[in-house]
Amino acid sequence: MVAISAPCVPPVPRHGGNLGEAILRFGRPREDWLDLSTGINPNGYPVPTPPASIWRDLPDVVDDLRDVAARYYGAPAQAVVPCAGSQAVIRALPALLPPGRVAVASLTYSEYAPAFAQAGHTLVPWLGPEAGLPDVDTLVWVNPDNPTARCVSHETLSRWQCSLAERGGVLIVDEAFADVSPQASMAPHAGEDGLVVLRSVGKFFGLAGIRAGFALCAEGLATRLAERLGPWTVSGPAGFAVQTALRDTAWQAATRERLLRDGERLRTLLQTYGWPAQGTPLFAWTPHAMAPRWHEQLAARGIWTRLFDAHPVTLANGGTQVLPSLRLGLPSTEHEWQRLRSALAGSPPE
Repeated sequence: MVAISAPCVPPVPRHGGNLGEAILRFGRPREDWLDLSTGINPNGYPVPTPPASIWRDLPDVVDDLRDVAARYYGAPAQAVVPCAGSQAVIRALPALLPPGRVAVASLTYSEYAPAFAQAGHTLVPWLGPEAGLPDVDTLVWVNPDNPTARCVSHETLSRWQCSLAERGGVLIVDEAFADVSPQASMAPHAGEDGLVVLRSVGKFFGLAGIRAGFALCAEGLATRLAERLGPWTVSGPAGFAVQTALRDTAWQAATRERLLRDGERLRTLLQTYGWPAQGTPLFAWTPHAMAPRWHEQLAARGIWTRLFDAHPVTLANGGTQVLPSLRLGLPSTEHEWQRLRSALAGSPPE
């Protein structure tokens, strides 16, 4: 197996939500765009007005945030580390692990590879779960994956964790999109050796702007991670919003039902107009040679999507092909759904 040497840092990551780029390229004002370039719930949690003291007082390091998160995720409280979004952990965690061989899927969330490379680890090429567990010290998997929407079963993840832990390794499972199907989460096992679970409130709760999330891991690593991140990792207003959202079980149940319907509606809509689509309840993913042209055609109609460069992708028939791809998030209103439908009807695949 050929490894990529650590000094060869992967390209700078790109992300959705980059509407400023679309505005500059196409000269269309911000208010005229329908931004579907992220997988964020467009009808997020309605955070109530916080008490006035939230804006004045330093966040209390001994508050209920960790315990509330532990109950929501079904994880032991001592395993929970609040953070300023899982992005903060992605950058901090590699330095806390012994330099070694790390496998990250060839097409997945793009922040992991550069974070591990910059910390002195060696990146090992890995096509994904279909290739099995590679011979590495650390394995990173996003479940469900972003953008490919592939999911690995709880049983397979547990086997990977056990195999890695036996040789002193670590399985990192990013569950940023897992809230719609919490029964598949690895969070209840987060106190065990060889496992780190990352959770976000940005996607399901639609609160990406507050930059809050959690790392769930064994107590020793949790302590070292908390020390590295330092105090006040989650602001007072963000902590208030997160606690309120995590306690609101009625909103969570209703939102899961709605997102399941909307995710299916989006995939069906794309397939109706000839786009091969798979996805999660929060986004659809279309790998196709025409993806760059479709991206431009939708942009010309004021709809911004996330375009991915050509990567090896696993097709529905189990085969592998190098293809570019598009990710589309959910419209928010019926007017936005109809706008997307009209744009697809005017941009038939060629």
